[in-house]
Amino acid sequence: MNPACRFCDAALRREVVDLGMSPPSNAFVSPEHAGEPETFYPLRLLACERCGLVQLPNYRRPEETFDHYPYMSSFSTSWLDHVSRYADMMRERLTLTAKSFVVEIASNDGHLLKNFSNAGVPVLGIEPARNIAAAAVAAGIPTRAAYFGATLAGDLAAEGKRADLIVANNVLAHVPGLNDFVAGIGALLEPLGVATLEFPHLAQLIANTEFDTIYHEHLSYFSLSTAQEIFAAHGLRIFDVEELSTHGGSLRIYVAHAASPHADTAAVQRVVTAERAAGLGSDVAYEQFAKRVAAVKRSLLTFLIDAAAHDKRVAGYGAPAKATTLLNYCGVRRDLIEFTCDRNPLKQGKLIPGVHIPIRAPAAIEEYRPDYILIFPWNLAAEIGEQLAPVHAWGARLVVPIPQAAVLA
Repeated sequence: MNPACRFCDAALRREVVDLGMSPPSNAFVSPEHAGEPETFYPLRLLACERCGLVQLPNYRRPEETFDHYPYMSSFSTSWLDHVSRYADMMRERLTLTAKSFVVEIASNDGHLLKNFSNAGVPVLGIEPARNIAAAAVAAGIPTRAAYFGATLAGDLAAEGKRADLIVANNVLAHVPGLNDFVAGIGALLEPLGVATLEFPHLAQLIANTEFDTIYHEHLSYFSLSTAQEIFAAHGLRIFDVEELSTHGGSLRIYVAHAASPHADTAAVQRVVTAERAAGLGSDVAYEQFAKRVAAVKRSLLTFLIDAAAHDKRVAGYGAPAKATTLLNYCGVRRDLIEFTCDRNPLKQGKLIPGVHIPIRAPAAIEEYRPDYILIFPWNLAAEIGEQLAPVHAWGARLVVPIPQAAVLA
């Protein structure tokens, strides 16, 4: 029996790519449990032939992923710069003041809302991971530890807490109840309010072979044209869009009530037209993507096997969710990569799910002095390259795996 589309309920029959079986991307393993069984799920991406939504079927309950979450955005300086610029821009664009109200869905540790709060704009964060929500509260950001949907939105509206601005960065892709989530945005938004949402752009994922951004937390993969249909079904309209470089290529959409006076910009039609011109959603586009994915696997394995054959030491840098997908799909274990490093102390001392590559503190790079350092969060290669500048003193080279294994200059 075919699974059903989480937006329109049509049967899902079209395959985009099959990455085999993989463990949950952030189910890091403690060394003392390394000998115990792990749960693997299919990582097979499907496309709805009715609405075009590309998606993974639901295999896990959200609580299994987010009740205690290891990811904190504030460990990335480039991301902190990104959200700071965004907050300044939105305060000016919407003339936000002490009488305004900003709500962020999936607010993490409050790093974005802090920019509004410090400027005197009232804020509220909604964050399902209780450990992360507690960190936000400790930092002075009002935060509710809860999952967002129509019920919570209705409760907030009944309390008089409708939002002039709703922010939802990199959360839409995680939502199993897509219709309930979007309906909640409509219920929480003031009549003249604006919601902005950022998510990886399916067009960039396909064009740049970013298959490692496919993992069980990312349930949905959006084109702008499909996003338009989803929001329109709930009385909301995408009136503006920006193309961003974050996460390998993202969209920031601007959403308002369908009848609001916010005028549509030319950018919306430009992006939709570009998606059509690229053949996004066609069988040919997905077949070519799957072939390129297999080619990336071969190129990475060729590089790592050649390095091992020449007694070159390879370490990784970063332990993002994308590393779990990449390493498990390619079958890379400690015989090819001794360890990886991550700045997040919640990950240090753990093992990458499935392949059990150890995660250490960044100081291990200096101690081990590898010949090559494989940057798993390749979308942050420039930022990480600056952090790793000292490694050139002993001749180490930096490597990225996507769109193919390549040694950086």
